[in-house]
Amino acid sequence: MSAKTKTIYRCTSCGADHPKWAGKCEVCGDWNSLVEEMAASAKAPSGSARRAAGHKGLSQGGSIAEVSTIRDIATTENRRWKTGMRELDFVLGGGIVPGSMVLIGGEPGIGKSTILLQVAARLNALGHSCLYVSGEESALQVKLRAERLDDAAADVQLLNETLLETILATAAATKPKVMIVDSIQTVFTGDLEGAPGAVGQVRECAARLMRFAKDTETTVFAVGHVTKGGGIAGPKTLEHIVDTVLYFEGDAMLEHRLLRATKNRFGSVDEIGVFRMTPRGLIPVENPSELFLGENRGEASGSAVTALLEGSRPLLVEVQGLAAKAGYGTPQRVSTGYDGRRLALLLAVLDKRAGMSFSQLDVFLNVAGGIRMQEPAGDLAVAAALGSSFYDKPLPPSALFLGEIGLGGEIRPVSQSERRLGEAARMGMTSAFMADRGAPSKKSGPLSVRGVRNITDLFKALFA
Repeated sequence: MSAKTKTIYRCTSCGADHPKWAGKCEVCGDWNSLVEEMAASAKAPSGSARRAAGHKGLSQGGSIAEVSTIRDIATTENRRWKTGMRELDFVLGGGIVPGSMVLIGGEPGIGKSTILLQVAARLNALGHSCLYVSGEESALQVKLRAERLDDAAADVQLLNETLLETILATAAATKPKVMIVDSIQTVFTGDLEGAPGAVGQVRECAARLMRFAKDTETTVFAVGHVTKGGGIAGPKTLEHIVDTVLYFEGDAMLEHRLLRATKNRFGSVDEIGVFRMTPRGLIPVENPSELFLGENRGEASGSAVTALLEGSRPLLVEVQGLAAKAGYGTPQRVSTGYDGRRLALLLAVLDKRAGMSFSQLDVFLNVAGGIRMQEPAGDLAVAAALGSSFYDKPLPPSALFLGEIGLGGEIRPVSQSERRLGEAARMGMTSAFMADRGAPSKKSGPLSVRGVRNITDLFKALFA
């Protein structure tokens, strides 16, 4: 560590500073919450000193900066770089913004390094030089991965290094337009004593990479691993530093992956891109709705289709429900891709408002394809799937169920229903059940829309 560099230990809970590490914060009392950080180079003046300097008109060592109007600031919309992967460009808001820093998080093995190596190969082929900094894998391992991909990554510059000062010096000398750091947990600075991956190291390295990106207009991609417990050294500690946060989602046992934007200073958030993992790399899925729809709709009971809105993209998904006689004293309630508390609420509404008792039945609910259904627009599909399994009667194979269910059993309209119905019509749906108050018309293009006021009306229309 440099002799001139001073560090402090800051509490991650209350922000209090400590001159040395301790197991317990003396201010808030939290245990194991102190992390090492860089100290300020000079002591900041006290509040009374700043007020006195303000009254005297002193600048306290600062210089007068040039200001400009917002109208005179040039936009970056025309300067975005296309990566050649349409799904990734869509999630980023139209492409890569020069000088931005993008954090890609996800569980180990989900595909973060694969997609970034593909991006580096495509950008390099388009004339945007890339520097791939690998701190986890050796040069041979990166080469073996590159040989498996369809994209030619042989000309991408590779650097095996974990010391931040060396990485920044090399990037300043080679002047790449895009730098990929894989991963941020392996990079460390010699100015801090903490090991690579510690909170202080991760935050300080990310802050310096961010400053490098802004000063040189080099786009920086940083990979961050997410542990199952949401480890403190993961991307959660970096979201306020970077410009864009992308998360890879999906089951490692399934072939498709979801790339979701949770923060984007240059575009909309909650957009998703769908990819399919193959031995030759990640391939964008052109029609996600077709991927998540099942093949046996209409042949068995307990299957319903709804339309979710992921950012600005409508997505059709299949909801599968199964109600079977309980084999034990206490019935099971198992849900995959759907909130278990929301399922318990809907079961109580069905019991109270529709006379369907599940007290002696095991209930299993699954959202096909590994999708997590978080918005209440899929409540009607969940109720229809459970009712279909309860009565053991299949639902119409080309029907869409769209609506939120209240505690009184009423069906409430959902936002942007026209876009959801349009996606359903494009996928060949012929009918739609939705809230009577939110139904646009009795005939919406090729769709026959039927409005229902409550779940009793829905079950009369389906199982009368």
